[in-house]
Amino acid sequence: MQVCVYCASSAKIDSAYFEATEALAKLLVNHDFQVVFGGGSSGLMGKLADTVLANGGKIKGIMPQFMNEVEWGHKGVSDFVYTQTMHERKAKFLEGTDAIIALPGGPGTFEELFEAITLKKLGQISTPIVVLNTKGYYNAFALMIKQATEGKFMTDDGDRIWKMVNYPDEVIPCIQSFETKKIELKQAGTLR
Repeated sequence: MQVCVYCASSAKIDSAYFEATEALAKLLVNHDFQVVFGGGSSGLMGKLADTVLANGGKIKGIMPQFMNEVEWGHKGVSDFVYTQTMHERKAKFLEGTDAIIALPGGPGTFEELFEAITLKKLGQISTPIVVLNTKGYYNAFALMIKQATEGKFMTDDGDRIWKMVNYPDEVIPCIQSFETKKIELKQAGTLR
């Protein structure tokens, strides 16, 4: 199973985010997930890659060529795909991906997460999307979605589209529950 992880490249963040990323990476390796990520060597991206590699897991970096030229790529990752644009990179993240996990991050992570949610709402993907809300990082995100729903800017189908969890050990059971629900919907004939 391939999982795409969106996350921060900043190395200046609280250690709790690094600890959660390390714990999640170990769980992903233990469950034989192949990890796809942004390819960076710093911040949560670097911690994710370091931990996956140190524990014998498989990881693939996807990065625009201009980022590689300034040597942002993780030197330990041997499986790399280089794209021409950020747009192509986001599309490559989703190719063959069975689940998406969003860790705390900045505008790039937000953009990737919102695009995945939008694609799922439009029926273009059916991939489970799990948001890891370490230290309540995504509380404001959940509030914004709630406000958009209450204001009728979007339908109230968040539980079908994405799930939020607070701890790394909740991520894989959440992905598995999405998969179970998808099978049930297919059997009922309500999933395209």
